[in-house]
Formats: sequence, structure tokens, C-alpha cells
Amino acid sequence: MAKTDPLRGAPDSGAYLGFDFGNKKIGIAVGHADTAIASPLQTLRSINQAPDWVGIGKLIAEWRPIGLVVGISRQQDGRDNIITPLMQKFCRQLNGRFQLPVYQIDETLTTFAAKQLLFDDLHVSAAKLWAVQDQVAAQLILQSWFNQSS
Repeated sequence: MAKTDPLRGAPDSGAYLGFDFGNKKIGIAVGHADTAIASPLQTLRSINQAPDWVGIGKLIAEWRPIGLVVGISRQQDGRDNIITPLMQKFCRQLNGRFQLPVYQIDETLTTFAAKQLLFDDLHVSAAKLWAVQDQVAAQLILQSWFNQSS
């Protein structure tokens, strides 16, 4: 009998995936409704400035989330910035491809906060910072959504 990881998704597991969308990379985090705690999961590089749909599909198949949470960046005054329409398009594509509810949350300054946490507080090297900052930003996005939803 094969052992299964109890943290992996199962039908109706209450898992959510959080996304920090960028043109070059997409950070992904995972969390569960029962604990309302998000954890960094992975960073996927974009392919020709398009999301790595195969990679995202594999994560969705593995974790079987009941919902997806995407951070939407806006200017300080609330107006859309140059990437906001691309983020909203990503949300529509996620919903259309995977038929899961997609929740949007303001993610202004989450990448900055992730960099500050990793570099200033945890003293992560600049090279390592580039590799993990997006998944930590996704963790902050998903954690914020959990905090607002409870």
C-alpha cells in the first residue's frame, strides 16, 4: 500500500492555491481552509511571457484545490496599473481552464514585503531571493485572503 502525504490535496480537502502573477514568473502558495495558514509552494517561469499552464495544471491536479486566489496589483490610489489588466486576464483564464472559483485580492506591495522579509529579516542571499520571492509573495496574498475571509 502506497503512503500518501497528508498535506497533499484530496477531494474536498479545503485546499486553496494562491498566485502572485508576473510576466516572467508566477509564485504559487498553498493553504487549507481548516487551518487558514498559507505556505510558499513553487515558482513557475513564464513561457514566452505566457503562464506555464502545464505546470499550473500539474499543481491543480496534485493539490485538488477548491478555489484559487490571485493577487491583483493596483496603484496606491486604487487605479489600475499597467499589469492589472494582465492579472485580470490570468484570473479569467484560470477559471476557464480549470473550472474553479477564482478570488481576487489586492496585492499591492506584497512582492516588496516578501523581499523585505526574506532579505532583511531572514538574510536570504540576493541570488536565492530572486528564486523564492514570488512564492513568498503568493503566500502573503493567500494568507491575507484567509485573514479577510475568516
